[in-house]
Amino acid sequence: MVGSWKLVSFEMRNVKGKISYPWGKDTLGYLMYNADGYMSVTVMSSNRLKFSSADVKGGTTEEKVATADTYVSYCGTYKIQQDTVIHHIELSFFPNWIGVDQKRMLSIEGDRLSLIIPPITVAGVEQTGYLIWERVNGS
Repeated sequence: MVGSWKLVSFEMRNVKGKISYPWGKDTLGYLMYNADGYMSVTVMSSNRLKFSSADVKGGTTEEKVATADTYVSYCGTYKIQQDTVIHHIELSFFPNWIGVDQKRMLSIEGDRLSLIIPPITVAGVEQTGYLIWERVNGS
């Protein structure tokens, strides 16, 4: 499990089994687990638009909203309990997750890591997340 992982697919399913792709079918992301018990994950839409300004704190309100709607990132510690990994979130783009434990059911087959996110509310709909990651060469 220790190493770097590149996102292969990310889909959400509602209670009726309808599949959606919150940031499109070509969502990008990396997940890293260190031997010292720390982890970090970043996931974003592949078609994010650039700000009209080169100023890091610049951008119109609309540009900032679009940016927030197409990106998630957090880091903290992790521990494995049987077939579950628990991420204890210390820093997060979404402030409501700070200090929260996020559980993910996990399975590893070769260089593929599958994580299942228990039901969460996304765009007003309760959904379960399914992420498949591929180990980055050399990690």
